[in-house]
Amino acid sequence: MTRINRKSEKRSQNPGIVNDDIRAREMMVITDTGEQLGVLSKNEALNMAEARSLDLVLVAPQAKPPVAKFMDYNKYRFDQQKKNREAKKKQKTTSLKELRLSPKIDTHDFETKLRNGRKFLEKGDKLKISIRFRGREMAYTNKGREVMLDFAKRCEDLAEIESRPKQDGRTMIMTMAPKKEK
Repeated sequence: MTRINRKSEKRSQNPGIVNDDIRAREMMVITDTGEQLGVLSKNEALNMAEARSLDLVLVAPQAKPPVAKFMDYNKYRFDQQKKNREAKKKQKTTSLKELRLSPKIDTHDFETKLRNGRKFLEKGDKLKISIRFRGREMAYTNKGREVMLDFAKRCEDLAEIESRPKQDGRTMIMTMAPKKEK
């Protein structure tokens, strides 16, 4: 098997140091079956790996002496990429959805916003509810707080309040997160 030289590959794609890229003069060598061969020089280890049609991969460069192992490096990289893809599939991503309400929202509009908010929460998304006070509405911020708390009360079977309603200038914001399933 020809020796693989990985200098042109990016470091993020190449987690191990392979064959001629190894700088250590001596290293502890482990075979592909897990048998320890002891401390060998770099050239001896490379020749043995080549005789077995395998690559010499540095698995513990910080150890004293560094540890290298015989393996098929391309197969090893493929398996690592496959594991990463599987792990990525199992990850749960949550996004933040925003609903804008008004302090003088009508009941039908409120029900529509509530239905959409419940749909987002059922999907597992976080919900940011905001109310923008315009003009004289600033005098009735308590009405906006009541609207928000009513919204939270109607969603309490699906979600819990992550942050209570807070006033920031002319905007009042509250965030809700879906309840953790046991």
